Amino acid sequence: MEFASFLAGERWSDHPACTHAGLAHLARMVNDCSSDRARSKLATLIPTVIGLTTDDKRLDVILALRAASAALPVVAEERQHSLAVGALVASAGLDLMGGAGPIDIRGSLNAAFAAAPEAERWARAFIAANLRRQPTEISVRHSHSIIASSIDGIGRACISNPDDQLRMLLTAAIDDSVEFIAATDPAEIPVYAPSAGPTAAEAAAMAASLKQSPIRSYAKL
Repeated sequence: MEFASFLAGERWSDHPACTHAGLAHLARMVNDCSSDRARSKLATLIPTVIGLTTDDKRLDVILALRAASAALPVVAEERQHSLAVGALVASAGLDLMGGAGPIDIRGSLNAAFAAAPEAERWARAFIAANLRRQPTEISVRHSHSIIASSIDGIGRACISNPDDQLRMLLTAAIDDSVEFIAATDPAEIPVYAPSAGPTAAEAAAMAASLKQSPIRSYAKL
């Protein structure tokens, strides 16, 4: 995200104003949980997160459910249980907040639960026994905790391609953000175009250099 802040003409920061905080959190987690080799390939996605921002709290929840949907079929059983609880509470809360707009996040979550039915059964029983009242709004902290646990779980999962899974998750999250912001806050689209910053040629050269760098700190999103 530091490189995204630079391309947007902002102060060097891993929390740039040009990108939605939930999406930036997800991108940082994907970066940190990817292998060194895969991390450099994430550079091509950096320009696509610039300008994706909104004050609508529902996007945090949508991104959390996107991450949980990717993680539930592959993470360890204990993590499946906690993620399933968090996802069910977040999904119900999102409905009370006005729904996901154009994003079919419920379909993705249902598919994930179909792949992990025991986790869904356990979570529903836990919620019925312990949750007295459904929150009417899902906090940013709740959403970001789901994102962090999901991505960490994918990175640690006993699967052959965690890097590919993480990149696909980040790509899907960016697509969700574009579609949601375009439908609910069209003034924020098209993508952020700073008045000051590197030229297109300079940005391309820097991205190429970033992809080739063997140093982990330079490969940060």
